[in-house]
Amino acid sequence: MSRTSPPRLVAVVGPTATGKSDLAVELAAGGGGEVINADAMQLYRGMDIGTAKLTPQQRRGVAHHQLDVLDVTEPASVAAYQRHARAAVEDVRRRGRMPVLVGGSGLYVQAVVDELSFPGTDPQVRGRLEDELSAVGAAALHRRLREVDPVAAEAILPSNGRRIVRALEVVEITGRPFSAHLPAPGPPRYDAVLIGLDRPVAELDARVDERVTRMFDAGLLDEVRALEQVGLRTGRTASRALGYQQVLAELDGAGDMAAAAAETARATRRFVRKQRAWFRRDDRIRWFDASDPELVPAVRATAAP
Repeated sequence: MSRTSPPRLVAVVGPTATGKSDLAVELAAGGGGEVINADAMQLYRGMDIGTAKLTPQQRRGVAHHQLDVLDVTEPASVAAYQRHARAAVEDVRRRGRMPVLVGGSGLYVQAVVDELSFPGTDPQVRGRLEDELSAVGAAALHRRLREVDPVAAEAILPSNGRRIVRALEVVEITGRPFSAHLPAPGPPRYDAVLIGLDRPVAELDARVDERVTRMFDAGLLDEVRALEQVGLRTGRTASRALGYQQVLAELDGAGDMAAAAAETARATRRFVRKQRAWFRRDDRIRWFDASDPELVPAVRATAAP
């Protein structure tokens, strides 16, 4: 790369609770960079404790983009995120600073670094599938998706009704699998280097349990109650976020927050395995043990042009 070329994009990806956000801040702070969020739930204002969003103090003065840009009543759209995140990346590079993309939402990362396009929509088909979702539940529609597009079903959680409906809609209106609209990874945009963080399974499971305990101790219940007042329950995306949906379910039932915490931890551990499977399919990612004491200099050396 010539000296006049804009700084390359560094993407920090991998499962939840590996330490991606802290590493991204460290890289940006030490390299004249700015952070672009690629966690779908951290797009939402007020969803702080349950998404483990870094506090302003933890961001250490590093500019962050695509945080707190949606109300909880608004659906998250990968297509809209792609436009805004790419604009942020391009602005950061234009100013001669290093963009650091960070998050565990695989499709959001891919929307920035790959030529990902989005098929159209059909309101009638979408409405019919949403009615079915209300009638029979996400798990039943996920079983149908597994029959018509097993690759997409593997990438979408059985509880994620909105994405299941979208995948089935695309299959129906295009006659092709939803997964066919995802590109085969090629050279990434922005001369990006993809850094993967992971930890041994038992260690990561323990970190998930500890994180969930901290969230509930820090006031996740109060955060959910406050967000209820501004429409959390009507938000098709936000209300399904891990932790938030479990608290809402207990508020509608026995009100047992210990049970909500236990279910949040179980669901998060399952999600971690899905994330690992998603990212491990991409052989462009250079993997690092997040517990390595030499992690930061090793990543910096890898990310250097």
